[in-house]
Amino acid sequence: MLHRNPDPNPRSPAGIYVPVPTFFQPKKSASYNPIASPYDADTQAAHSVYLAKAGITGLVVLGSTGEAIHLTNKERSEILSSVRRALVGAGFKDYPIVAGTATQNVEETVSQLKGAKEAGAQWGLCLVPGFFAGASTREGIIQWFTAVADQSPIPILIYHYPGVSNNVKVVPSTYATLSKHPNIVGCKLSHGDMSYHAQVASHPHIDHAQFRTFSGLGQQLLPVVAVGGAGAIDGCAGFFPKTVVALYALSAKTVGLTEDEVRRRRELQYKLSAMEELIVQTGTSASRVRGSGWDAFAVAWGLPGGDAAWAKWKECIDAMEEEENSL
Repeated sequence: MLHRNPDPNPRSPAGIYVPVPTFFQPKKSASYNPIASPYDADTQAAHSVYLAKAGITGLVVLGSTGEAIHLTNKERSEILSSVRRALVGAGFKDYPIVAGTATQNVEETVSQLKGAKEAGAQWGLCLVPGFFAGASTREGIIQWFTAVADQSPIPILIYHYPGVSNNVKVVPSTYATLSKHPNIVGCKLSHGDMSYHAQVASHPHIDHAQFRTFSGLGQQLLPVVAVGGAGAIDGCAGFFPKTVVALYALSAKTVGLTEDEVRRRRELQYKLSAMEELIVQTGTSASRVRGSGWDAFAVAWGLPGGDAAWAKWKECIDAMEEEENSL
């Protein structure tokens, strides 16, 4: 299925996105280096096409808490280009790609966004700066994102992940102000404050046709969509894409819901939320999940504790895998 956005509006399409892991050469590779292993372009491309075919709306490549920190800017561009070529070759010509940036320097962020555009990305996802005091105040955040958006060749989304940004708080009025910028078209909220999710997604001074609010947590998908959210940028959708897409479709349906559909979306949300606790408790090291045909992600680190640690999660993983295989 070809994912096109016929609307010339620079906003990213609503739906489910996957912040894909960056794949590295496995230990059995002749070029493996435990300190700086080369990235695995073939696996990266295959996984991207797999997700597109499964119905995922778009990909976030080079995310802030993934393995992109191990890459040079040259390698970042190479990965984005290889993903774009693979998608085009598989028939997904205009498939949405969002390039992540996690730098705190305006010039470097803009440089990465320029490289992302040249490599085929249509949007950038920019992490809230969280170290320097001036940039982490409300006024500083507005000035920082305005400076980036003024110079970026592609539209950007605000990425608020307090755990990565030194617990900097971004209040709803900040989003309302930044949403007025024509080159700032949305946000990803990776925190558990549902009140803030609701206040941003339903804010009366935000044009939600131009500025979209995504949750970064699949366990909040149903309630976030209910208050006006555009979907989720969710890691577990990389393992169980069809299941998360099915939940989004039911969550976005506002009229004509049957009792079975209401029951079904609650059931799916429960299973996804239970699965997401794996990520909550183990962090991004949980990129290796036994499910959906991707049993051995060649990422930087595996789950601490090995097979014994995975055994604790067998029930919820099996439940999600059963759902995925049924779709």
